[in-house]
Amino acid sequence: MTETSIPTEATVTATEVVLPGKVEPSGLQVVRRPLPAPAAGQALVRVESTAVSFAESAMRRGRYYGQPAFPFVPGYDLVGVVESVGPDVDRALIGRRFAALTKTGAWATAVLLPAADLVEVPDGVSADEAETLAVNGLTAYQMLHHVAKVRAGQTVLVLGVAGGVGTLLAQLARHAGAEVIGTANPRHHEALRELGVEPIDYRDPDVTARVRELVPGGVDAVFDHLGGASLSQSYRLLNDTGTLVCYSIASKLDDSTPVLLSFLNVVAKLTFWNYLPTKKHTSFYDVWAGAGKPDSAKREAFRARVRTDLTHVFGLLRDGVLTAKIAARYPLTEVAAAVELSESSARTALGKILLVP
Repeated sequence: MTETSIPTEATVTATEVVLPGKVEPSGLQVVRRPLPAPAAGQALVRVESTAVSFAESAMRRGRYYGQPAFPFVPGYDLVGVVESVGPDVDRALIGRRFAALTKTGAWATAVLLPAADLVEVPDGVSADEAETLAVNGLTAYQMLHHVAKVRAGQTVLVLGVAGGVGTLLAQLARHAGAEVIGTANPRHHEALRELGVEPIDYRDPDVTARVRELVPGGVDAVFDHLGGASLSQSYRLLNDTGTLVCYSIASKLDDSTPVLLSFLNVVAKLTFWNYLPTKKHTSFYDVWAGAGKPDSAKREAFRARVRTDLTHVFGLLRDGVLTAKIAARYPLTEVAAAVELSESSARTALGKILLVP
């Protein structure tokens, strides 16, 4: 990893991690650059915690649909304190802690963001705790309650239940009164049982048989992050009225197929199943769906949904219903090691890998 400095006269100079192209984690670059004062509608946020997610692994390979052109600063979400605001923004925001979805740009010590995108973190919730929920908690909550509409007494299957989204899906489902089955590496099984999950070895050659032993009639919902050959298996494991929610295409991370084609293949399969004469339902979940264009009515409605749902999830964390699962914490300048751990099959801890500026 290389580090450079851009000389400037600036009140705030941010340290950022730049993804210059399709590089190994060691190819990430740490740079410093001045940030201008917040413009109208903006807030300057001092980042306290950000994280590594699947999205950055895909972007590093050029395999995240809609990612910006290289070079750019990755970072899907952040938690930080507002340091200053634009001329038309409420100054009461200054000094308060907020979370924000960014998609890119969060791997930095300071970021300029639209003030309207900020979601306040309640007292009693630390920056690191909030960061584990910023995108992952919102994703898990919306998939569980808005898409699958899971209810008490139902049973759900979570593929990759030991990950950042998976652990939160499990906790939220249990809180809703549902039973949870999850696939994971055996090293995580004991910890997953403590969360109320019935674990299955993800390497088991017949996961279908193991699930059928537990739920002969099929599960009420499957949450599938793999998005490849697993989709057909997931669909077959549904009961007569079950819901399959696909929310990523992780199995295609190192595939040579163009990323758009992989995505369209998944969407086509899910759409076809929805036209079959059954009461099953399938859906591809995207946290950014319905975001609309900047300053549009759709964007305002999207922001309202994010604020409502994320505030609710933060409240569950504050009240002890949810537990923040932190797999590891790294300084921002050690991002290469964090990415390598994120992509390693030797991970030994559940949850999210944090970057702390």
